[in-house]
Amino acid sequence: MLENLTTILAPSGLPSIYSTPRILVVDDEPLLRNSTQQILSIPSYEIHSAGGGREAVARLSQQHYDLVLLDLFMPDYDGHQVMQFILQSDIDTSVIVVSGDTSIDAAISSLRSGAYDFLRKPYEPEELLKRVQNVLQKRRLEQQNEQIANQLQHSETWYRYIVNNSPDLIYTLDNQGRFTFLNDRAESLLGFSKEELLGQHYSNVIHPEDLDRVSYVFDERRTSERASRNVELRLKCKDCDRGPRLYQAQFLDMELSSMGIYEGTDPIFLGKYIGTYGVLKDVSERKKAEETIHYQAYHDLLTGLPNRILFKDRLNLAIAQTRRNSQMLAVMFLDLDRFKVVNDTLGHVVGDELLLNVASRLRGCLREGDTLARLGGDEFTLLLPQINQREDAVKIAHKILTALEQPFHIDDHELFASVSIGIARFPNDGETIDSLIKHADIAMYHAKASGRNNYQFYSQAMNVSFSGRLSLESSMRKALERNEFVVHYQPQVNIESNKIVGMEALIRWQHPTRGLLPPSEFIPLAEETGLVVSIGEWVLRTACADVRAWQDAGLPRVRLAINFSAQQVEQPQFTETILNILEETGLDSGVLEVEITESVIMKDVENTISKLIKLSGFGVKIAIDDFGTGYSSLSYLKKFPIHTIKIDQSFVRDISKDPSGTSIVTAIIAMAKGLKLNLVAEGVETERQLAFLRGLECNEMQGFLFSWPLTVEEATKLLAEQTGRTHSAMQANAQLQGGSGAGS
Repeated sequence: MLENLTTILAPSGLPSIYSTPRILVVDDEPLLRNSTQQILSIPSYEIHSAGGGREAVARLSQQHYDLVLLDLFMPDYDGHQVMQFILQSDIDTSVIVVSGDTSIDAAISSLRSGAYDFLRKPYEPEELLKRVQNVLQKRRLEQQNEQIANQLQHSETWYRYIVNNSPDLIYTLDNQGRFTFLNDRAESLLGFSKEELLGQHYSNVIHPEDLDRVSYVFDERRTSERASRNVELRLKCKDCDRGPRLYQAQFLDMELSSMGIYEGTDPIFLGKYIGTYGVLKDVSERKKAEETIHYQAYHDLLTGLPNRILFKDRLNLAIAQTRRNSQMLAVMFLDLDRFKVVNDTLGHVVGDELLLNVASRLRGCLREGDTLARLGGDEFTLLLPQINQREDAVKIAHKILTALEQPFHIDDHELFASVSIGIARFPNDGETIDSLIKHADIAMYHAKASGRNNYQFYSQAMNVSFSGRLSLESSMRKALERNEFVVHYQPQVNIESNKIVGMEALIRWQHPTRGLLPPSEFIPLAEETGLVVSIGEWVLRTACADVRAWQDAGLPRVRLAINFSAQQVEQPQFTETILNILEETGLDSGVLEVEITESVIMKDVENTISKLIKLSGFGVKIAIDDFGTGYSSLSYLKKFPIHTIKIDQSFVRDISKDPSGTSIVTAIIAMAKGLKLNLVAEGVETERQLAFLRGLECNEMQGFLFSWPLTVEEATKLLAEQTGRTHSAMQANAQLQGGSGAGS
């Protein structure tokens, strides 16, 4: 490898100094020529010969020789002519004249013609070898010096190329801290030309806040492993646009490594200190990435507010300060009321925009030093440090409720957003981070239970209620395994014939300690925890089995109506689950009527339409429950395969109280007739209500006037009594108790 390197560095056309020397012996006397060759062959030189001056010129023209042993007197070209040719042709070779002319003039003339040495014939072999070795040694030294010079020249070129094309800023300072050298990167990185910086003190380009901290690095006098490495600092940036930054905008983040420069090269005994050499690496992109990661780790990406981690950190600090100063602080837990309706009806884009607007208004309610955070979804927390009394928190709560009274205008929608607020105080309601947040959360749930759009302070009694809620959730998760749920049935009656034409399946929970619980006490919790999907499947399977048992017992064919929640409809296998259960229980699909509310329809219109159309194609009936309380329009209703409309009981209840309620029911019945839809009035409790509905030719009714929700045994008996088939009722009840009915 060393030979390859030296060949590359050698002048063009010349061999390396490490190659075997090549010698040309020129003499017209063969005996002398041969004897000279024999003498020179001992040191392993490469020997060539020429019998005259003309042949010598030809050989010199064809290849390189390190040394020519040249006779002066030859018949064709004499030695002087050969040396003249060498000079004119600028041939790099050395000449020793070997001549029988012993005069001083011959020697002087030869040296003036370019000969290196003059050797008289006859000569001693040792003398010849000594002269040859001297010439070759001199040539070797000259070539070494030339190669060293070439290497230095190439090294400087390479060094400048590498330095100026380095992605890092490379500089040198004198012993006064002034720039003496800067590579080309300085201008592209900092925006300053080299002329602007050369001669300037390094402090002129350092961020003022970093100057004291990093001065020692610029004044570095240590070398080798003890020198400074990878010290972070900021440099001034002239007219440089690095894009938006989270923090600094006119400074670049750099990483500096430096070492002292001394006269001399002895690594132990350094000479005089003359300055500093340094390399500055641009780490602004890395710092920007670190800032972004750090910001995302502690902030909510939608609103830019602190997240749960940062909120807890600030709360921990506030608790320590409050303990030290013997003061109070408060934690508020805020939850938007009915935010899910906005997401379900208008989509998450509008929902996110509403959250941004709410966060903006909440910021306007803060005092200096307060911290507002978003925990996720529509939940916010607010830290109120340094409050003196309960009323201070009350003022902030009132300010928040008032700020949200005005509507929000988003994408041509006028939206209203109220909030339920729970408040916990330190140290009264908890002395730790988790206890304060937990108790504020419990108080918020009580604010929702108190009608929403209000605030509640935490009390110990609330904790008992919250623990009961957790206990109820735990029990509900085990209720399916323990067969604690039961299905009751409320008859749907034809108004004209007073005959039962359908049964609506209604779930109840036979709680082991609390007794029979209506759905209002556990279905909201089931929806919140996601258990409503598995509970709904159980209801569907149980009710289908019960109705099939009635049919097998010869009881009248009745329609089975079952209400499905939004979570059930959203399941990808919603349609397949219903059809599989129908097949499993052997119930005719034309018997089942799927009830969904208008809000479920409007949550994902296209997806819901496709699912309902598929069910309708298999004969399943579709009903809209609680009609008139949602957000649907006639244009949407016409797209759905709807068979039945159920008038909400709130409108039926108003028939005997409010004339406007009568008008609403009249309009709904007229619309249903126009669309040729079946109509069921819910919540019929009085004869007056029934008479009014009969007068408008409403198809069907259900309510306490005819029957309360019945157990499966009671419903079986009622169906049998309607047809006078008591034996069939007994047979059906036996089948139900045998394992196919509710509770199985």
